[in-house]
Amino acid sequence: MQRLIPTGEAARPVAFAEVPQPVPAPDEVLIKVEAFAPNRGETFLLEHPRPGLLPGKDVAGLVVQAAADGSGPGIGARVVGHPALGGWAEYAAVPTHSLAVLPDSVDSVRAAALPLAGITALRLLRTAGSLAGRRVLLTGASGGVGHYVTELAVGAGAELTAVTATPVRGERLAELGARVVHEVAAAQGPFDVVLESTGGPDLPIALSKVRPGGLLVWFGQASRSPVTLDFFELFKGPERVTIQHFHYAGAPYGSDLAALVRLVEQGLLHPEIGRIADWTKTADTLVDLRERRIRGKAVLVTGGAR
Repeated sequence: MQRLIPTGEAARPVAFAEVPQPVPAPDEVLIKVEAFAPNRGETFLLEHPRPGLLPGKDVAGLVVQAAADGSGPGIGARVVGHPALGGWAEYAAVPTHSLAVLPDSVDSVRAAALPLAGITALRLLRTAGSLAGRRVLLTGASGGVGHYVTELAVGAGAELTAVTATPVRGERLAELGARVVHEVAAAQGPFDVVLESTGGPDLPIALSKVRPGGLLVWFGQASRSPVTLDFFELFKGPERVTIQHFHYAGAPYGSDLAALVRLVEQGLLHPEIGRIADWTKTADTLVDLRERRIRGKAVLVTGGAR
């Protein structure tokens, strides 16, 4: 079969290689991948790939070999999965605890856009707690996570301000009910909750806008710049603020995937897909994703996607 493997080259970070099909573990199904979605964090890993790296965490496709231990769906089931690696290929092995069956109404392209970004959004909002009637600030909002957080938070009753680099990148967020600004400094606080994903100089500014006793959840560092905090600056406003580090990872993922699929099926969640392309265009897409030239998610199609 064909698999995309790292090249270590910035301009063309992946290339095709002919490799054997993966051999599933007893608790894994083998799926024929119909679509997959890269994440911006994966583009960073490809800059200096570790030996043996097989990228690919967000996949959708058809089960062609059921799990030997009897868990999970049978042959012919359409599924979305979140394996630890190896999804950018014709076939992928996916643990049965980290996949969900797709209804006919949810196509593989939208399904592939769900796993990492959607699971992050769900778990991030659980960490933030009840949002009904609360003022929320979301930075770095124009990627896949940001769109999911915005739709779910506004749907839960939050008054949400989203920070995006440009007006174009904020258009859909405004449609989803967010107030959009283009600099953290322009956000009109105080906020009950800040969801911060850029790091660098933006985090201290965002922190200054938290109400006393409020919460800042730090879930990313898209700027790739470290954060410096001044203890005495906190006396000017956000006293007693809680700063909480957040990382989405931790299997199993199946129940969260099933919840995301159900929300899409019910019309309560709409994957924002800025690009759909054949997987022969993966290298170019990865570069554009890394350089923030794609709004929302990018999905690559291997053929036969429904």
